[in-house]
Amino acid sequence: MTTLVSALRDRLSVGARYRDAALFVLLAALFGISFVAIKTGLRELPPVFFAGLRFDVAALVLLASLAATRPRHEWLPQSRRDLAGIAVAGAFLIALNNGLLFVGQGPTTPAAASVMYGLNPILAPVFAWALLGQRLSKVGALGIGVALAGVVIIVQPSPEAFAGGDEVVGQLLVLGAAAAVALGSVSLRRVEPSLNSLPVTAWAMALGAVLLHGASAAMGEATGPLLAVDTLTVLSVLSIALPSTALAYPIYFGLIRRVGPVRANLVAYAMPVFAALTGFVLLRSPIDATTVVGFFVVFAGFALVERRVIREELKQVFETESGPASTVADGGGDDHSDAPCDD
Repeated sequence: MTTLVSALRDRLSVGARYRDAALFVLLAALFGISFVAIKTGLRELPPVFFAGLRFDVAALVLLASLAATRPRHEWLPQSRRDLAGIAVAGAFLIALNNGLLFVGQGPTTPAAASVMYGLNPILAPVFAWALLGQRLSKVGALGIGVALAGVVIIVQPSPEAFAGGDEVVGQLLVLGAAAAVALGSVSLRRVEPSLNSLPVTAWAMALGAVLLHGASAAMGEATGPLLAVDTLTVLSVLSIALPSTALAYPIYFGLIRRVGPVRANLVAYAMPVFAALTGFVLLRSPIDATTVVGFFVVFAGFALVERRVIREELKQVFETESGPASTVADGGGDDHSDAPCDD
């Protein structure tokens, strides 16, 4: 009986690891397609107001769903840790991240913005070391650097993209958004609210929306009548608010809790891959040989960061082919809970 329970626990652990990998890929796809929609919506909507609108819709959808399907104690904050988690997530991951990102994307190119935002996974280990005591190994740091090089190869930013007064300001704002994500995700992991990640996400969105609209009013953004915007702008708001926010952010917050902020923030490196693939499928944008090379470089970076998990998976495959598999879940599970460390 003990052997059966142990085998079942190992199976569930491996299944959870595959689930998180699949969710990571889905998250990269949802975030990757949002950059084009953001650029489209910014033609008619002020940036900070647009960011607030995104979370108005998403928070309303999630909170209404929670209220209709869960008892009150499962979705209402119950402790100071819950309130602290919501405050950290709402201020850093929602308001600062999106406010700076939307404003910064206005004067800069999508390619330059992708590179600056891609610095987020480099900043996350620094904050994780300072706040959580997690140490990134030399090989893990090399993997993050290799993945960033792959992003640069994919987006192929020209030197002109990083020159010029307004564009430099925009890039610095996008870098500020990346820093807010890195600090916010690590702080959220440290707070560890008792609420499930979905209600934390929903309340953080509501708080973030209030902060963004307050910032928009303080900046004197001219919004105009919403009914006057064209259909394409409405579609861009909905496409960002629903799949790329109401669905994507709960996945992201859940990954922060389960696999840690360093690994969760590696999604910034996978986003340009899916942005390029989406452009090819929907817009028939060509993918040249350089972009393909960039894909493989990004994959190589991920392989270096996740080398221990990959090694355990290969070990299990070979053991299954040669005979009964031994238990490997403990090593993989520990590796997924914190930052990649020395072997």
